[in-house]
Amino acid sequence: MSACFLQVPVAASIPSTSHSLKNRNLRSVCSCIGSRSSSSAKIPMPPVNPNDPFLSKLASVAATSPETLFNRPVNSDTPPYLDIFDSPTLMASPAQVERSVQYNEHNPTSPPPDLPSLLLHGRIVYIGMPLVPAVTELVIAELMYLQWMDPKAPVYMYVNSTGTTRDDGESVGMEAEGFAIYDAMMQLKNEVHTVGVGAAIGHACLLLSAGSKGNRSMMPHSKAMIQQPRVPSSGLMPASDVLIRAKEAVTNRDTLIKLLAKHTENSEEIIRTAMRRPFYMDGTRAKEFGVIDKILWRGQESIIADVGAPEEWDKKAGIKSVDGF
Repeated sequence: MSACFLQVPVAASIPSTSHSLKNRNLRSVCSCIGSRSSSSAKIPMPPVNPNDPFLSKLASVAATSPETLFNRPVNSDTPPYLDIFDSPTLMASPAQVERSVQYNEHNPTSPPPDLPSLLLHGRIVYIGMPLVPAVTELVIAELMYLQWMDPKAPVYMYVNSTGTTRDDGESVGMEAEGFAIYDAMMQLKNEVHTVGVGAAIGHACLLLSAGSKGNRSMMPHSKAMIQQPRVPSSGLMPASDVLIRAKEAVTNRDTLIKLLAKHTENSEEIIRTAMRRPFYMDGTRAKEFGVIDKILWRGQESIIADVGAPEEWDKKAGIKSVDGF
């Protein structure tokens, strides 16, 4: 490298300004590197992904005109090396990403998505937690997204939630969380097929009954329960605030009664009487009460339908019923 610097003329080695000295020395170094590369082997280049447009362009510029990479602007608003592109395109639009990225478990080309995304791909919305703000936000967003994808295809909502309370009855969310999901369901153009899995308590029972008529169902061993809304803990509140909370709880209870009466086709008085204490229902009782339309049996509905009534079995067996017993 020292021999290269000996080739610089004496007049050029004593410039008038330091800026010209820097540029001339840089050109002499580049010419030295070019002469050495032409006489000897080429400088090895690191491997570049041919599918990466940014690195490919950068490597081609470094191979043809390396001085472009040395003379960088000192104060610039653009990111480094971005100005060598005429029209840089570093990221595709979300629509292009959505149409281009696919996942196939038999031939994976990308990391698998999370489980809620896989369920959403099958138009399934699963509510498996109490109705807290994070759950409400996710469920409403999924419902809006599914309607945007196809406003005619049905949405399948699986409900396994204790509503706005925990399983011990402690309040964990505001009653508005359940009403928010309910309003989103009512605004959808799609049919919503609801399925009770495990437990549907309080507002979760309202969501179960709010599905499309004829498409509300429960698993054979699921439970549904309606109860009055709970007032959150108010130990540190003044008496006036406790009274306000109590009035709001009564308002929410009346709203819940009206909505349950609408979807179960019962009178408000029947719902009010049932909600005085926790009212548990299995699949059969929930169907009779109007919360659901059918119980999901895997091939057992025809078997149960063929079973005769107890009186018919007694008659065939020769057993006569005696009045008074």
